[in-house]
Amino acid sequence: MLNIISRSWSLVTLFVATILIGYSFSFVQTAAGGPLLDVLGSGVEAKARLVEMNAEQKQAHFWGTVLNDTAYPLAYGGLFAGLIWRFAGDLRRWFVLPALAVIVVDLAENTTQAMALSGNDSLIGLKDILTPAKFGLFFLAAFIVLISIGLAIVRRVRNRPPAA
Repeated sequence: MLNIISRSWSLVTLFVATILIGYSFSFVQTAAGGPLLDVLGSGVEAKARLVEMNAEQKQAHFWGTVLNDTAYPLAYGGLFAGLIWRFAGDLRRWFVLPALAVIVVDLAENTTQAMALSGNDSLIGLKDILTPAKFGLFFLAAFIVLISIGLAIVRRVRNRPPAA
């Protein structure tokens, strides 16, 4: 699978999907009448936000979470994993782990939020762990992408034949 998502056409597709899905959240936020639960760092903040929302806003946020925010970690996480797999060389088996982990953590966070938006907020307290973990893994994976691209550039410069 990682060999497939590291191909050029896959990376371009994942990049475009990441941009388009990211942009779509502005419409979800408008329909939800304010900040989305994804950007709130704790279960307490999420519960307070849930109280502020009416039924239509919760429904719009629910569908945004189930559709948009399920596709989003697959797109950006796949993009990060594909870039790392393609450019990190021998380190790729270890470097790719945060990119794969952020997908799982983001989807787990989405599940707790979808449950809360549909009336069962018993697991929303997991946001205290899941949201910081998601953002931490996201930024770590993005940093590793930059390192991987830098390593690829260094390898390319070192392997360049000497000028005649």
